[in-house]
Amino acid sequence: MPGSDELGDLRLGHPTEPTMTKAFSSPLHDYLIQLPEAALDYPFGPEAAVYRIEGKIFAIAVEGRINLKCDPVHAQELRTVFREVTPGYHMNKRHWNTLDLKGDLPLGEIHRQIDHSYDLIVRKLPKATKQRLRILYERLGWLT
Repeated sequence: MPGSDELGDLRLGHPTEPTMTKAFSSPLHDYLIQLPEAALDYPFGPEAAVYRIEGKIFAIAVEGRINLKCDPVHAQELRTVFREVTPGYHMNKRHWNTLDLKGDLPLGEIHRQIDHSYDLIVRKLPKATKQRLRILYERLGWLT
């Protein structure tokens, strides 16, 4: 079970100041924001941390859970294997999963699902944007 030492404060949308742009500090946030060109904002209020690449959402983190985009077939598989993975809360249930971060989901699996969500969004970006990202970031060398 991921402990608080691994994931940090899971109260993701609880900034220490009353501004909507104050990012929280946790290993999960650090993992999300280190992805190439990832940006954080709070368009739904201070409780929902929204992570984007080129303006497209790949993760929404709210109080102990995170919504991630997912391939529809893979989304069903994950829901069957992990009880912490459910259809996306307030999202298109076919294309989004919600991960309960307070359960027994291994940290490596959480990271893998974040990467999958990020990669799905990057794959749909315009060709010129993908070329720029591929040149700038070794992690995105697979982009065509």
